[in-house]
Amino acid sequence: MIERRLAPRWGAVLIATFLVLFVAACSSRRSGDAMPGQANGGANLSDIELTWYQAVVALPPSRPGEEVTLARMADVIAKPPKWERAPTTVIYLHGCTGLGDLSTLKFLAAAGYLVIAPDSMARRYRPLQCDVATGRGGFNLFVYDFRLTELSYAIHNIARLPWADSSDLFVLGGSEGGVAAALYRGDNLRGRIIAAWTCHGAPIVAGLSSPPMEPVLSIVASDDPWYAEGVAVGQSGDCGEFMAGRPNALSVVLEQGEGHAVLASPAGRQAILDFLALWRKR
Repeated sequence: MIERRLAPRWGAVLIATFLVLFVAACSSRRSGDAMPGQANGGANLSDIELTWYQAVVALPPSRPGEEVTLARMADVIAKPPKWERAPTTVIYLHGCTGLGDLSTLKFLAAAGYLVIAPDSMARRYRPLQCDVATGRGGFNLFVYDFRLTELSYAIHNIARLPWADSSDLFVLGGSEGGVAAALYRGDNLRGRIIAAWTCHGAPIVAGLSSPPMEPVLSIVASDDPWYAEGVAVGQSGDCGEFMAGRPNALSVVLEQGEGHAVLASPAGRQAILDFLALWRKR
């Protein structure tokens, strides 16, 4: 057998060249810059970058009487907000059909929170894992990996935004987004809110992965049709069954009549505001 090895000098040259190209590639994707490829609609962006640059951002009013501002992340980066102190940030993870109704974002922003909602549907390849007509989910289970990657990527980029405080960061996920909020394994959050999800089901989605001391709020309705027995086998119940040994975790089960829309219910929204006010940075 004949071994072929690069001479030490050429090996060093190739390694140096690789490092230069790698650093150049990384520096071209700084989240504080204007959206890469903006001139051609971001055609040269990866799927994960699209979920970030096309995220919907809800900016709280800068003074009483002003309206909440909604914009795409690429536009906010190009013209960032100016405030004396960055507000508490909430990453909002939408449900299985996309952002749709933005009322939750507007509600939280009106209460003084900066809300960033990555757009999972901005991906070029993004199948649905649910059927709204039948109220059934669980198709295309790899989508849950998509959602966890989108959340991790958003947290990474928020830490690089000069107008956001990454030390004062919460995650709020609804339905499919609630699964991602429950399963995220990071320890860089002040707290997480899991809405319209029970933490029960197949091993790929079941459980709660937050650090033991991290504040957690889960909200589900007792009559949620998506998790009724016979519709979603083994998904009835609530996240409270996974909260043993988590002293800062709370499970709220709303009475019948709220169904799957707990984020739109007055009781659900008040529970969210109370949770954020209790655990946000002072």
